[in-house]
Amino acid sequence: MVYDLKGEATMSPIVGMLYSAVKGNYERLQFITREMSQEEIDYNGPKNNYNSTAQLINHIFSVDIHWVYRIKGEPLSDSLKSKHRPMLDENNRLPMVKDKSWGLLMTECESLLVMLKEICTELTDNDLDNVVQFGLENEKQATIRWGIWHMADHNRYHQAHINQLRKWYKKHSINF
Repeated sequence: MVYDLKGEATMSPIVGMLYSAVKGNYERLQFITREMSQEEIDYNGPKNNYNSTAQLINHIFSVDIHWVYRIKGEPLSDSLKSKHRPMLDENNRLPMVKDKSWGLLMTECESLLVMLKEICTELTDNDLDNVVQFGLENEKQATIRWGIWHMADHNRYHQAHINQLRKWYKKHSINF
């Protein structure tokens, strides 16, 4: 297998490269989590005070679905808003996710990639200069280019947390 950041044939070169980075990170996320039991997916660290893998994957998806709709130039539907809000709970932490299966988490991620691919097929490299609002109160601005890059970067960032949880879980399991 040759790793590359070449996008789909139907995408503009830079759009394709950015899409490929997002897609590659979702594929890696699936790879590093695919053998996890439900207990491990729900594991919150040695002192039960960290975000679980389920919370992190749900968070990645929630952030990314907002980006997909920003890039589309459409408001998030009410049903998606209620399903993926709040971004943080009353304690300023990721909302609790329990007993959400790996399969369901990955199905949501795969559906997001399909939507992103459809959007990226329609974008031109010049469209990447368009500016969108983001943030908890839409108080920030970014180009679409930055938004797609952020989707890839944010995903990879939380994969490091998931890998740490896996180490702790394995150590915890050996001690029992």
